[in-house]
Amino acid sequence: MLKRTMMVMYSGANIDSHQVRIVLAEKGVNVDIIKVDENHPCEELAEINPYNTLPTLGDRELVLYHARIILEYLDERFPHPPLLPVYPVARAKSRLMMYRIERDWYTLVERIQADPQSIEAQQARKELSDSILALAPLFEESPYFLSEDFSLVDCCIAPLLWRLPSLGITLNKKAKAIAAYEDRVFERNSFQVSLTEDERELREPYDF
Repeated sequence: MLKRTMMVMYSGANIDSHQVRIVLAEKGVNVDIIKVDENHPCEELAEINPYNTLPTLGDRELVLYHARIILEYLDERFPHPPLLPVYPVARAKSRLMMYRIERDWYTLVERIQADPQSIEAQQARKELSDSILALAPLFEESPYFLSEDFSLVDCCIAPLLWRLPSLGITLNKKAKAIAAYEDRVFERNSFQVSLTEDERELREPYDF
């Protein structure tokens, strides 16, 4: 049983953990972030999460251990600024996009990271690059992805885009709108605050 009076997050080096850290920073939540080695999880994590997965969030007696559940909980628990649309149809579209990003893009990232030098990883790089570029026109429509305001969808996309160089992926010249989107998102204070030292080294420093 979690016995902390302060909200705590057990965080790893994975994209899911990074998503949650962005939301926590965006909301200005006072939280104790505990860095955990995914290969050697701490005993405390094992006691509160039967799957030993990261991220895991503890809020008094409540323990959550799935990134999307955590993201939506934080958005409801700390409603300002809101990171999901107000209207049901728009909220459903945002949730569907987050599902597609997780299913289509994150799966390819896992394939690349599993064996970066393999033929399968090379194929996954091409699939991921092509899939992102196919959505390039959507990045031109609004300052943020399908929205005038920064949202949970951006919290899902940004950590992946930040990791592209470390995954061996360079988007081509057709990606000007994506590059402009990256600049807007990466320069946000919440994104900068969310980065660990290791994550900052995943790509060349930005001159903001």
